[in-house]
Amino acid sequence: MDIYLILKAVILGLVEGFTEFLPISSTGHLILVSDLLDFNDEKGKAFVVIIQFGAILAVCWEYRQRLISVLSGLFTRRVSQRFAINIIAATIPAVILALLFGKYIKAALFSPIPVATAFIVGGLIIFWVEARQKRITAQLSDSFLTGTSIQSVDDLRWQDAFKVGLAQCAALIPGTSRSGATIIGGMVFGLPRHVATEFSFFLAVPVISAATVYELFKLRDVLGALGSDGGASWASFGPALGIGFVVSFISAYACIRWLIRYVATHDFTMFAWYRIVFGLIVLLTAWTGTVQWSN
Repeated sequence: MDIYLILKAVILGLVEGFTEFLPISSTGHLILVSDLLDFNDEKGKAFVVIIQFGAILAVCWEYRQRLISVLSGLFTRRVSQRFAINIIAATIPAVILALLFGKYIKAALFSPIPVATAFIVGGLIIFWVEARQKRITAQLSDSFLTGTSIQSVDDLRWQDAFKVGLAQCAALIPGTSRSGATIIGGMVFGLPRHVATEFSFFLAVPVISAATVYELFKLRDVLGALGSDGGASWASFGPALGIGFVVSFISAYACIRWLIRYVATHDFTMFAWYRIVFGLIVLLTAWTGTVQWSN
């Protein structure tokens, strides 16, 4: 067993699990960490794609009762049908844009410097949205208005979901953050913080699952090559992949449980500071030559 490969698997599994559902960009972190670990070749890309599904299983497990309820009532209950329609409406924009422009975005932006720049820009946007949110809250308090009638995911209309889906398109730029785009975008469109966060969890299931299947299809030759030497490559890659998958699931589950509690009493400015500082560190190390980031 390749101990160094196992160590890489654990690190990448932790990075994926702890960043997938926070507004700090899992893709951006995986690009940077894979670059540091010298695991950014085609095999490394396949590894990252597969362990992302571990994070999605964590959402499915956390909300298993809700998902089972939706599936069982899909043909009989209006609330389940509305939930499914909202997920579809929010998924369509990103899928269309990914199919049209995904190849060009990857060729131009999937490298450390664009990711670091997106980190900083995203942090500034979070600061702006949080300041706007505070002004709106103060105005509602002063005028004794109750604000939005949306208090749970079940209150969303397809138009609300579609708007969140449009915001999610920004996440095609690595470093932006899918969860950040959907949560912050939802808040801009008037959704309460906890509703935007929970809907982001549910929306991750079809979006990342579809992206995983699509990316694995494109990487099928890479995966096939691992077995071309009689399975010797799989003997080392397989255990590392399994460990990374499990670590991704466990860390993502812990992160989801923590984030649900966090958004009840906190805003997202902490993540904005993190994004900006981290992005500046990457740009500084690139400018000084401290780290030889890939182009």
